[in-house]
Amino acid sequence: MKKIFHHLSGLLAGTALFAIMVLTFFDVLGRKFVGQSIPGSLELTELLMVIVIFGALPLVSERGEHIVFDSLDSLWPDWLLKLQTRLVNLTCAVTLIALGWLMVDAGYDFASSGETTSQLSIPKSPFIYGMGMLCVFTGFIHLVFAVNPALSKRNEGGTV
Repeated sequence: MKKIFHHLSGLLAGTALFAIMVLTFFDVLGRKFVGQSIPGSLELTELLMVIVIFGALPLVSERGEHIVFDSLDSLWPDWLLKLQTRLVNLTCAVTLIALGWLMVDAGYDFASSGETTSQLSIPKSPFIYGMGMLCVFTGFIHLVFAVNPALSKRNEGGTV
């Protein structure tokens, strides 16, 4: 299951990032040699960036690859570090689940009103739903780490 999660999350973010690269390449070629860029390329890039960021978010959280300020960790006792790890993961879990809930609710509002992008008229609601669901999923990852910090890669020295 973990392997499938890693592949799906990586594939989602990687494919979107590759699409941004290809889109930018052809957009620059079009401007340079034809004198015209791809219509809606900025909108497409923005939507693909949403996929890159939110598609990678669960993977980054699961791997413990967030930026961590740990300069004072050597000064604190182990019990305080364990408490800190639980509290940080619990705070992240509550925040991400609440944010995801708000995004799914906003997606429903966008779908009800038929909200689309301005130039290409791409519906926004699927992207908002996806952002919300990925936030909720990431929140549950942090909730698992809050309950059982031993599962977190942060405890294995996986900090930056």
